[in-house]
Amino acid sequence: MLDMARKIAAKTKGVSRRKYNADENLRLTLAHLIQTIGEAARRVSPEFRDAYPQIPWGAIVGMRHKVVHDYMNVDINMVWQTATQEIGPLIAALEKLTPREDREA
Repeated sequence: MLDMARKIAAKTKGVSRRKYNADENLRLTLAHLIQTIGEAARRVSPEFRDAYPQIPWGAIVGMRHKVVHDYMNVDINMVWQTATQEIGPLIAALEKLTPREDREA
């Protein structure tokens, strides 16, 4: 999850909404990365989720469902908002769960 979130952050760094709207490859890439994060979150055990309630597990899995099941009508506004407003806090939360030596990878 952390690796994919970092990829989203890197791909959106310095990117304007106008560029995002005009770049189909970027839109598809971000949707795929968000889907992958959601799939990983879906596979996390209930015990682990319960131990770390600061991670919005339900919202992450719910976003995955939207991207996967609404693939013909993915809301590009929702993908942009997730990529630019929600990924940063997710990275910070996930880094707190990651051993220090793995954070730099």
